[in-house]
Amino acid sequence: MDKDLFTLMNEQMNSFSKGHKAIAAYITEHYDKAAYMTAQKLGKTVGVSESTVVRFASMLGFDGYPALQRALQELMRNKLTAVQRIEVTNDRLSGGDVLGQVLASDIEKIRTTLEETSEDAFTNAVQAIEHCETVYILGARSAEPLASFLNYYLSRMFPQVKQLRNTTTSELFEQVMRIGEKDVMIGISFPRYSRQTARMMEFAKNQKAHVIALTDSEQSPLAPFADDLLIARSDMNSFADSLVAPLSLINALIAALSISSADTVRQSFEKLEKIWDEYEVYSENKR
Repeated sequence: MDKDLFTLMNEQMNSFSKGHKAIAAYITEHYDKAAYMTAQKLGKTVGVSESTVVRFASMLGFDGYPALQRALQELMRNKLTAVQRIEVTNDRLSGGDVLGQVLASDIEKIRTTLEETSEDAFTNAVQAIEHCETVYILGARSAEPLASFLNYYLSRMFPQVKQLRNTTTSELFEQVMRIGEKDVMIGISFPRYSRQTARMMEFAKNQKAHVIALTDSEQSPLAPFADDLLIARSDMNSFADSLVAPLSLINALIAALSISSADTVRQSFEKLEKIWDEYEVYSENKR
């Protein structure tokens, strides 16, 4: 669906019944709470029946209320400030089994990622990285640890891997000034999306580099510039983003590259093992 939920409601407001207008008004004013309400609870809160809520979702073009709820959750995650996130997650998790709820949510996000990520896009991304001259990796703000993790392993597997340091925009452009059609740019961003990452990906695309986006949906601002779109579901378990599923997808990417480039990777790590042994990088486990 190309239009967001608020746009759909505004366009059809004049055709809504009294009950549907009440639902739309509540969602507009309290989308942070409505995003996690069942159809029954939303109806009770607004003063309409559960079936009225279900019909409201269908009128907007959704395949049932759960689809509307998912759209609202996506929209909410992009709009909420950190303070609002704290309030929402306190409502969701307070008084319950926080450990169990958060881990269960992370498991579900990995399951959804497996279902939604394109195998063709994943395979193409692996091949592009394997055969390129230089890999550029950018992840800003909360996505920076993901970029660092990917850079740590790829830089030990391949000779030309560069993690772009998130400084000023002008300095970022300077770091990618030589990117070209034989190179790969990997951009990583999740709500709230980094404008800098999107701009760097647009620049890389204009320079004819192969662009890989690791993000959460086709509506992400990174998606239009991606040759390969790798979708990994994140979640707002607290004011801190849950990035378990994106990290799992990165692990899969590293594993696939280690298999497809087995000889190169083996040679690299044989050299590293000698260096680690000679300079006693790792301590021995004395038992």
